[in-house]
Amino acid sequence: MNEYGASKQEAYVKFRKEVKNAWKDINKALLRPIEVPIFVLERILNLARTMDTFFQDEEDGYTNSNSKCKDIITLLLVDSVTI
Repeated sequence: MNEYGASKQEAYVKFRKEVKNAWKDINKALLRPIEVPIFVLERILNLARTMDTFFQDEEDGYTNSNSKCKDIITLLLVDSVTI
């Protein structure tokens, strides 16, 4: 931000655009045949999903434990739905 004289909002918009493009790349890569087993790729995808959840809505859910990220983790791991 400081290097380019951008505002916080401009940096956030640029960051979200980069994340959106990265998701497109990830999804394309998962559709192509590759020598890596699918269960390994699924683990990587799940990690990417988790990181996307931590940094939603201009919040740092990893550092700020009072964010809604804590509620999402509770829903996923503690109050999960059994199938």
